[in-house]
Amino acid sequence: MSGGRIAQRFETLRADGRGGFVAYLTGGDPDIAVGASLVEALDRGGADIVELGVPFSDPLADGPTIQRGMERALASGTTLASVIALVREVRDRVATPIVLFSYANPILAYGRDRFVADAAAAGVDGLLVLDLPPEAMGDLHPSLLDAGIDPIFLISPTSSAARIEQAARLGRGFLYGISRLGVTGMRTSIATSAGELASRVRGITDMPLVLGFGVSTPEHVAEFHRHADAAVVGSALVDLVGRHAGDSQLPQRLESMVRWLRGEGPAPEGGDP
Repeated sequence: MSGGRIAQRFETLRADGRGGFVAYLTGGDPDIAVGASLVEALDRGGADIVELGVPFSDPLADGPTIQRGMERALASGTTLASVIALVREVRDRVATPIVLFSYANPILAYGRDRFVADAAAAGVDGLLVLDLPPEAMGDLHPSLLDAGIDPIFLISPTSSAARIEQAARLGRGFLYGISRLGVTGMRTSIATSAGELASRVRGITDMPLVLGFGVSTPEHVAEFHRHADAAVVGSALVDLVGRHAGDSQLPQRLESMVRWLRGEGPAPEGGDP
C-alpha cells in the first residue's frame, strides 16, 4: 500500500475492526453548482472514501441509473476539468479520500500529463480508468505513481489468479472487486460470487478489497463487510440524486441515506430519503 490518504484510511479501518463505506456519485450530477455540497454531505454521513465519476457519453460498465446521472451531468456542462475543480474546491474541507472514476477518452482529450498534474494539485487521491486494464496503462501508470495518485484496478469473478496478482502488484490503495458480472445497478440480493471472489483475492494479496455492484441496503453493506474491507454504494445514491434534483434538502437527504446504509441512522420514511 502507498502512504497516502487511502492507505491511511484502510489502516484506520483495520485498527478499528470495522468495514468501510465507499460512496459513488457522478461528478456534476445534477449540476456542478451543487457538487461541493453533495461531496460534503457524503463526508458528514461517514463515507470512508468518495468516488466521483467523470461524465462520459458512452459508458460501458455503468447501468441505466448511473447512465442517467451522467446524462444529467453532461447536460449541465460538466467536464473532466469541472470534476477536478470540484475536488479542488472541497479538498480543504473534506478529509475523506477522493477517487476519480473515468474512461480513457476524457483523459486522453484532456492530455495525460496535464491531467495528472492538475488532479494531483487538486488533491485527487486515486484513479480508476474503467476501460484501461493494467497492461494498457502505459506511461499513465508511472506518472500517477510519481504524482502520488493511487492507480486502482478492477477485478471480477472471472479474473484469473494471474490477473488478480497483476492488479495488486501494479495497483495502490485498494482493489475494486465487481461482485457480479454485468453492469452497475441496484439489486434485491447480492451475488454469491462476491464471497468466492474475496476468498480468491485473500489467497493472493493482503491489499484492501472493496466490493461493489448491487449494494443498496444496510443488509447488503453488512454482508459485504463479511468478505471485504469496504462496500461500495453507487446506483442507490445516484438514484436519490436524480429523484431529488432541484430539492434544497438534497444534501441532507444524501447524508441521511449514507448514515442509514452504514447502519448508523434511521430507515428513510417510506423508503425515500
